[in-house]
Amino acid sequence: MKALSLHQLYKACVLKDFPFKSTRQLEPLAEIVGQNRAQEAVRFALAMPHGGYNVYAVGRNGLGKRTMMLRYLEHHVDTNQQSHDWCYVANFEEPRVPRVLKLPPGRGNQLRQDMERLMGRLMKLVPQTFDSDAFLERAEQLKNEYGKKQEDALERVASQAKRRNISLSVTTPGGYRLVAMNGEEPHTAETFEALPQEQRDRFEEDIGKLEKKLRQVLRKVADWEQEYAERQHALNQETLDSISGHQLEELIRKYQDLEDVVRYLESVREDLSDNLDIFLEENDEQAAIAYASLDKKLPRRYLVNVLVHQKTNEVPVVVEDNPTYHNLFGYVENVTFKGTVFTDFSLVRAGSLHRANGGYLLMDAIKVLEQPFVWDGLKRSLRSRSMQINSLEREMTLSGTISLEPEPIPLDVKIVLFGDRETWMLLQEYDPEFSELFRVTADFENEMDRNPDSQLLYAKFIASLSIEKKLLHCDRRAVGRIIEHSSRMAEHQDRLSLHAADIANLLRESDYWARQAGARLIGADHVEQALASARYRSSRIRDQLYESLRDGSTLIATTGKQVGQVNALSVVSTGGFEFGLPNRITATTYYGGGDVIDIERDVKLGGNIHSKGVMILSAWLASRFAITDPMHLSASLTFEQNYGEVDGDSASLAELCALISAISGVPIRQDLAITGSVNQFGQVQPIGGANEKVEGFYSTCQIIEPAPSQGVILPSANVQNLMLDREVLQAVRERKFAIYAVSTVEEAVALLMGKQAGEPDKKGKYPKHTVYGAIQQRLDKLREHEKQEQAAAHDNKEPSVH
Repeated sequence: MKALSLHQLYKACVLKDFPFKSTRQLEPLAEIVGQNRAQEAVRFALAMPHGGYNVYAVGRNGLGKRTMMLRYLEHHVDTNQQSHDWCYVANFEEPRVPRVLKLPPGRGNQLRQDMERLMGRLMKLVPQTFDSDAFLERAEQLKNEYGKKQEDALERVASQAKRRNISLSVTTPGGYRLVAMNGEEPHTAETFEALPQEQRDRFEEDIGKLEKKLRQVLRKVADWEQEYAERQHALNQETLDSISGHQLEELIRKYQDLEDVVRYLESVREDLSDNLDIFLEENDEQAAIAYASLDKKLPRRYLVNVLVHQKTNEVPVVVEDNPTYHNLFGYVENVTFKGTVFTDFSLVRAGSLHRANGGYLLMDAIKVLEQPFVWDGLKRSLRSRSMQINSLEREMTLSGTISLEPEPIPLDVKIVLFGDRETWMLLQEYDPEFSELFRVTADFENEMDRNPDSQLLYAKFIASLSIEKKLLHCDRRAVGRIIEHSSRMAEHQDRLSLHAADIANLLRESDYWARQAGARLIGADHVEQALASARYRSSRIRDQLYESLRDGSTLIATTGKQVGQVNALSVVSTGGFEFGLPNRITATTYYGGGDVIDIERDVKLGGNIHSKGVMILSAWLASRFAITDPMHLSASLTFEQNYGEVDGDSASLAELCALISAISGVPIRQDLAITGSVNQFGQVQPIGGANEKVEGFYSTCQIIEPAPSQGVILPSANVQNLMLDREVLQAVRERKFAIYAVSTVEEAVALLMGKQAGEPDKKGKYPKHTVYGAIQQRLDKLREHEKQEQAAAHDNKEPSVH
């Protein structure tokens, strides 16, 4: 078998295909490259006018989901959607339920400023006007007029009583007393009893008549008092109108196109005269509360709380990075004054859902689900299409204090959640409402095809990142090196990784090294330096494990031959950095019932997939050598010097080769390492981490004992995944290292053992000089031995007595 050629180990960019010298000549992309499917899903969701067409963006972190969404919304927002200002104002009829006002963008602040100007004017003019001589004279005249009417009416009753020798005294308002007189002094109980019966009866009769007349007079007095209050209120209203009437009329004309605002201004006009004391009395409490709540010293009753203010008519796009309950749904603040907790409508605060109303709200799904009550509250708002501000304390029923219940605000928003596939599947499975509210899934690709057109697109993507992050531009060779690295990240020669975060990090670090060198452009050398620096920062554990190879603590042979021993390859991941490491797999055989004992599984160090791989190779052995007769040979397999869990089936080919060697007695070359998965038909299946595994064994060989015959065997299907580093490529170029590709177990056996595996004849017999022939001969000897043992046991058996 021939080793793979250099062009099969690395797919380099053809620089002459690039129609540019640097990314400065390229027009940056307005969209994220390679995400056409996700963009179509977003376009469809945002164009749907019906409820429930919210978006769940699926994909691992770093794919540029948020960036793509923000760029798309920047260029493709729906012009039919409208944003609004939302305000809360006092509800004079029901103070616990503040009223909500909906205004066009910018007019909420106008209304607040207009009301502040009006209240500022009233705070100055009302005390001056109501303390003026003209007003006080009219008020005094009105008071005296009604006072005289009351006095005259009571005086007439008092005169009638006096003529009948009865005294009338009026106590509290509505209270009175009629007493029979004994000269100048009122009668006592004793003197009254001493009077003749006729005189007593006359007194009682007169007092009864006077009481009746007095009650009639008092009813008139109450009516006069009501009339006085109404005329005083009319006087106040007339005086107030002279100060504020024209201003209120101007405001009503200014906002005549907004019915809710006009209705509110009319209610302010009615309420002002009922609450003049707010302007007339010096109220330190109001000033202290205004100071504590960072408001102006104005009558809080007439403030306009602008909950959401849109500066322009653009559709709002809000990104909520911390979707707590209050941050999302808003809340009502409290002010403490002299030990008393105070709140009112002016302390209602908006959440991001309010700010995004009429537009789009972008959030991370995991963060939403982590916060208590947020997910249920979000679904409730989307279903009802309204926002109700409730305190979290009320949601948890922990507080019994009086709180506000602001009027709900109509909700018209598109939600975009960013999350991974696992979270999406869990929500689909366990939350039946999720699929009703988030009907569109934007599935982000991890990779894109690599061809001349896509490479040019990728170069434009690099240009856009350079401009967006304010980095140096890249020359043509640097672009080619980044594209080649992207293929390595995608683990495929004909694919490019779409993990934008990794490419952005590489560009930042390359920019650093370019600036350090005083370069005007990022070159390929700067990219290489950035990649080497990142590897060095993350490779402490790798170097520590390689040191154990160097000092002999880990036993690995890279030369010679050995029966039942093979070098397998694994990938170790240490927090984002992956590297390859060889593992010695050994197999031993002994007389038994044909079982293959997986030591890793028996001691519970083997994962399910690894155990499955061992069972498959056991089935393969039985299908080759125990079709008609049982195998009287058992074997055990293990990863030597392994003290952690093993999973995956990428070592099953190596394990099978070790078993074949142990059973046949044919030694395995130790200068070759092998990786691959095997199925029941002996076909070799692809595995992951091919690049790291090859580079790991190359490094091991360089550490222990380099030899020109060393190399790696991997599945043929993995050739397309190879993007090896320069050091390995140079060794292959100098014929100091080789990579072989196999598609069947037989090809791997021939490479490792230096003998053909063998093809069976029509009778199922393998040639004696082949590896499988050696196995068949050994098993035949064991079966013959088993038959002889059984015959001897039968002959030695004593005859039974009947």
